[in-house]
Amino acid sequence: MTRSEPAVTDKKGFARRMAVSLFMGFSSGLPLFLTTGSLIQSWMKEEGVDLSVIGLTSLIGIPYSIKFVWAPLFDRFTLPFLGRRRGFLLLTQVALFFSIILLGRTDPSGHLWMVAATAFLVAFFSASQDIVVDAYRREDLPDTELGLGSSLYINGYRVGVLLASGGGLILADLMPYRTVYLIMASCMAVGITATILTPEPLSPEKTPTTLKAAVVEPLVEYFKRDGAILILAFILFYKIGDTMASAMTMPLYLDMGFTKTEVGTVVKLFGFWATILGSLVGGIFMIRLGILKSLYIFGGLQALSTAGFVLIAQTGHSVPLLTGVITFENLSAGMGTAAYAAFMASITNKKFTATQYALLSSLMGVPRVFAAAPTGYLAAHFGWTGFFIFCTAIALPGILLLLKIGPIYHPSNGEAVRVSP
Repeated sequence: MTRSEPAVTDKKGFARRMAVSLFMGFSSGLPLFLTTGSLIQSWMKEEGVDLSVIGLTSLIGIPYSIKFVWAPLFDRFTLPFLGRRRGFLLLTQVALFFSIILLGRTDPSGHLWMVAATAFLVAFFSASQDIVVDAYRREDLPDTELGLGSSLYINGYRVGVLLASGGGLILADLMPYRTVYLIMASCMAVGITATILTPEPLSPEKTPTTLKAAVVEPLVEYFKRDGAILILAFILFYKIGDTMASAMTMPLYLDMGFTKTEVGTVVKLFGFWATILGSLVGGIFMIRLGILKSLYIFGGLQALSTAGFVLIAQTGHSVPLLTGVITFENLSAGMGTAAYAAFMASITNKKFTATQYALLSSLMGVPRVFAAAPTGYLAAHFGWTGFFIFCTAIALPGILLLLKIGPIYHPSNGEAVRVSP
């Protein structure tokens, strides 16, 4: 059964759908930096954990990179409460609430393995929530509302990331990390409340009834295309330099003498608005330039912004310099991410959107996990200046792959792509 398009006068339904998109985005963004970002890195460094081990915390994010493996299960099965989507949403969100609390009660200085195991559990439940949230949003929003709903989801996601990273760092200057993680866990109430109050979307026609329909056919369709492997390589390498640099920025800031409050205020709060602006500017430029030209230009700006961290490493503690570098880095990252997401959306076959996009988005997260893992060793070996020069140089192969992709690139089914900032 399919849902008919709601009437324009359905203002309450429209407001509800937009609010749910925003709140679900917040619920998805919150857990990410609690396990693989600046908050846990800061916690470990203060507890005397070796720099090379801190770099390995990126491996905790493996579930985000392989979530396509179990994503078809959420299409195939339904829990006996709340419906096909909301049942799994509530289950993963409640599991996140308790696992985040448990993570805050671990001890990095004495039982590092317990920290890693618990953080991995948080990442697994978080990646599972992302799968179901994406499916819910696609089924809940009519086609005419997908653009605005997706934009609100992205903004909600960034607010969640901001709270967990910037807000968490500021709170960590005032209270123990155990209390910070308890506060972060309580913020999952936003997503839980939205799940309970919102209605279950109507199931689309021909939901998967076999594993072949849910898993095999979407993959076969994709890999029959010309240049399928080249496109996957591009997705892996386009943001690898930016990703590797980001994995070590928090230790750099602390080594340069910046306080957690300075980092939380300048890097997270100010950078947050710069990223939103960058996404908006990127979307506007893509209307005029197209996706491929935008990928070239924005990729070059991303590489240039990574080189800005070399200036911080050479200059040391300077809040004005930090502000300038972070502004440029977040603007370019927002622009690059907008083009990156538009490219992935454009090559997704609408017959298999959920599975194919899960595959591509999981692949997008691989550099954040595996390429970031050795960054601690590289920073220790090369020093901060050499490390960020290396990160700038390694961004170039992803841009050069566009020369190979350009002649064979075309949006799937020949349909235009609507880009949301």
